[in-house]
Amino acid sequence: MALKLFNTLARSVQEFAPLDPAGKKVGLYCCGPTVYDYAHIGNWRTFVFADLVRRALEFSGYDVTHVMNITDVEDKIIKRVRENKTTLREFTGKFETAFLDDLKTLGCLSPHQTPRATKHIPEIIALIEKLVARGVAYQAADGSVYFSIEKYRGCGCKYGQLLNLNLDEMRAGERVASDEYEKESIADFALWKARVPDDGDVFWPSPFGEGRPGWHIECSAMSMKALGETFDLHLGGEDLKFPHHEDEIAQSEGATGQPFVKFWLHGAHLLVEGKKMSKSLGNFFTLRDLLAKGFTGREVRFLLLSAHYRETFNFTLDGLSGAKTALARIDECIGKLRELGRDALPRVLADQQVGPTHLIQQFNESLSDDLNISGAWAAVFEWVREINKRIAENSLSAND
Repeated sequence: MALKLFNTLARSVQEFAPLDPAGKKVGLYCCGPTVYDYAHIGNWRTFVFADLVRRALEFSGYDVTHVMNITDVEDKIIKRVRENKTTLREFTGKFETAFLDDLKTLGCLSPHQTPRATKHIPEIIALIEKLVARGVAYQAADGSVYFSIEKYRGCGCKYGQLLNLNLDEMRAGERVASDEYEKESIADFALWKARVPDDGDVFWPSPFGEGRPGWHIECSAMSMKALGETFDLHLGGEDLKFPHHEDEIAQSEGATGQPFVKFWLHGAHLLVEGKKMSKSLGNFFTLRDLLAKGFTGREVRFLLLSAHYRETFNFTLDGLSGAKTALARIDECIGKLRELGRDALPRVLADQQVGPTHLIQQFNESLSDDLNISGAWAAVFEWVREINKRIAENSLSAND
């Protein structure tokens, strides 16, 4: 069954087909962590969603190259490095290691590549030079280099591919050095930030002078180096659509003249205990906070995978307790089956008679429908119910 996904670029569900002429290889890029703190549960919804996408693609028979960047230089990191009186690598290394450990705790497959921004400065500089040469970027009086929205649009390119921007009503003509800026602003954004005293030792030489990259250009440089100028899938949370992903498209296509990404997938926001996450409300959790409360990574993963990725989801501690119960149902059923079929298992495996085909078919139908995880779980638990009934009736043979 063909896999169908909601493509933000097309505003519709489309049948997925890779760019690979052979129809097998898929390039997948997910915006990774900004390593200035431990990832919170809202971040983890995105990363578990990315793991689901990868597993669904592999389940459908594709050969996936999964790339997830590590943002280890940007505004918040510079501020924390300065406040902690430490080096950039010492500061970010701790949180990068913690993130990768947490990824394993949640049962996520390790990305094939996890490029760091600081290891791609030459590629970032080369990309900026292309944009300057093509006339869609310029150096300002302070030495910083900015992407020009006006000149990009003047080349016949569209700014606002992922969401409908009313460019006439949005504030225009501003120049924004910050990595994150107001959503109502249509602004020339920084590609290279000239060195200032607050940067301390965090800077690199470049043809534009000493400085550091902007956040948006980092992802373009790393994704295109790993996957090429055009690749299949780009994932992230819906909060990244604008400006981050929109700016990625503009600077990538502005540099290459080629379409950047075929499919864009965005996961919805997460509420915690019915409200937006906030430390002041006491509903701000990292994975480590939840583990300290006695929950497991498997239970957290289950709860994060209990609702459709495009639906706003309410994450609760009661929900985690329910996840524990649901997983126990599966484990108990599987345990009984292993015991009942213990003697027949080698014989069945030798005959390659693998799996309950009806369950796999129902599961696949749901998963292929824009990753309808609720339908997939319904198939699993209906199977558990039926198996438990047959066990109670003594109507399962060892071969069954």
